[in-house]
Amino acid sequence: MKKYLSIICILVVSRMVAQQLPQYSNYMVNDFALNPAVCGSNPYFEGKSNNRYQWVGITDAPRTYLLSVNGPTKNQKMGLGGMLFTDIVGPTHRTGFYLTYAYHLKVAEKVKVSLGLSAGLLQFMVDASKIQLHDQSDLVISNGVQSVLMPDFGAGIYAYSTDKKWYAGASVPQILQEQIKFFNAETSSLSKLATHVYFTGGYKFTINDDIKVEPSTCIKFVSPAPVQVDLGLRAIYRDMVWLGAAYRTHDAVSAMVGYTLMQNLTFAYSYDFTTTNIRKYSSGTHEIMIAIKFNKALKQ
Repeated sequence: MKKYLSIICILVVSRMVAQQLPQYSNYMVNDFALNPAVCGSNPYFEGKSNNRYQWVGITDAPRTYLLSVNGPTKNQKMGLGGMLFTDIVGPTHRTGFYLTYAYHLKVAEKVKVSLGLSAGLLQFMVDASKIQLHDQSDLVISNGVQSVLMPDFGAGIYAYSTDKKWYAGASVPQILQEQIKFFNAETSSLSKLATHVYFTGGYKFTINDDIKVEPSTCIKFVSPAPVQVDLGLRAIYRDMVWLGAAYRTHDAVSAMVGYTLMQNLTFAYSYDFTTTNIRKYSSGTHEIMIAIKFNKALKQ
């Protein structure tokens, strides 16, 4: 019965919210996952692992795992990268990979603008054996594993200062809006990849030699869902330790902490306090990020 209820809830939430892509509370330190134009904006190669466990306590709640790497070419005019991910919601799996390219233009003494493209392959999979139907004779869904492969493309633009004082970007993933067909290729379906639009921005204020304060935002839009806005603020001590908080409209309040060891290894953690009615059944959302720099920083 729990499996049946969970799949119904998933379908209802997907229908109402229409947000297909995973969200990240640590978006300010996980910007490459949202915008391909970020690729190569730092003067070093960096790998990141992101793990998000949403709505802990609810059966079949979303789980997201992401591995990414990106960095600049030697002349720092181009960025190259890629990512591999899986997003699990109940009996459904969304797995894929992207290759990313970005070109960086120097438009002022300490200002660059980057244009980025991503291309990849997505696999959507449903394990029908985990779905309990009211009508057991329903022939639309079999008891096997069904999957479909489809291409995907994304694009973005990113403006930033080379001293990492500020940034602003916009990106559009899932441009193609491919239709997703399961179980019976002849059956018409309303399910398709929805084009999302992201806007991000942030600015670091220097309080003194040790402390910086960074307000940031991430605005997300996908039709027909309402616009969702993340507003974040973190205090950074000696570019090594930070504490922060964020508010996400129609969803949650987040608390964040991060630490960078010897300028090469970074750990970040966030906890979401759900503000919707789901809080009656969930103990919250956990997100963990680990990042490592692969080489010494290049001169800007």
